[in-house]
Amino acid sequence: MEISGRLVVGREMEVVEGTVEVEDGRIQEVRRESVDSDDVVVPALVNAHTHVGDTVAKETGRGLPLDEVVAPPDSHKHRMLRSTSREEKRRAMKHTVDLMEGVGIGAFGDFREEGVEGAKDLRAAAEDSPVDDVVFGSGPPEVLDVADGYGASGARDDDFHRERAAARECGKPFAIHAGERDSDDVDGAFSYDPDLMVHMVHARSQDLERLRETETPVVACPRCNLVIGVGKPPVKELVDATTVALGTDNVMLNAPSLWREMEFVSKHWNLDDSEVLRMATVNGAETLGLEDTGVIEEGARARLVVLSGDRSLKYVDDVVAGVVRRAGAGDVKDVVLL
Repeated sequence: MEISGRLVVGREMEVVEGTVEVEDGRIQEVRRESVDSDDVVVPALVNAHTHVGDTVAKETGRGLPLDEVVAPPDSHKHRMLRSTSREEKRRAMKHTVDLMEGVGIGAFGDFREEGVEGAKDLRAAAEDSPVDDVVFGSGPPEVLDVADGYGASGARDDDFHRERAAARECGKPFAIHAGERDSDDVDGAFSYDPDLMVHMVHARSQDLERLRETETPVVACPRCNLVIGVGKPPVKELVDATTVALGTDNVMLNAPSLWREMEFVSKHWNLDDSEVLRMATVNGAETLGLEDTGVIEEGARARLVVLSGDRSLKYVDDVVAGVVRRAGAGDVKDVVLL
């Protein structure tokens, strides 16, 4: 397979004209050459934090305080999950996984509620999809027999030392929500020595320094933080401190579109657009433990999105800026997930 156009290659997101040659699911060669196509080829996006089970509750719970919307065990979200049949939840989750594939998302990391059965439900929903599903399970440590890692709701919600020890014993990552509503649970989250932290909206200067020292990656979810009303994460400061990936968080209140997320981050914080694209691709892949993913280079997995050069990106000189600030689902011409 050969894919030609304006290629966004390497970790530096360099734009070159040329052709990507794919064989046996891997990028065999990136040839710099004159081509007829003005399409833009980027790495498939990585949505590093989702709750796809929330698909059954779209646009409900709006206007409620954070804890009443999502906190376990008796929030609006958890009541909705309990009142929905497993079959319907699986159908809903499959719908969102298929939707993400269609808009160019090649992998996602999900904090799945409902323990072992919840993790099994997501596995079943995603089993026929080429999208990589990285499942962070919840509930008892036994969920790690099914899930790829453990996803703790937050240090204020429960004690997770048993689950942390189990994750360490089986060599799987332990991730935790932290600093979403306020900074009160951040120290508790750090006490677990997590492999990944989500949100950090209320990161203090000492928290940023600790992220820098421990090299703990963070998944920022700015649009969902905004709609829930908890504030905006200090994205620039987080980027200066550690590896930052992007997630869209709750499907209940936020469409799982990294195109919208990138545009929002770029325009609100005025970050370098190459950095924003890294946050939505290779940073997310590395944060989720996906090897050789999120980048166009020889030897990497062939996970690519082809964007039409005749729509939003026509007349755009700065291709990366155009991808980050203008591209959307309507520009996706092809998704290659091998």
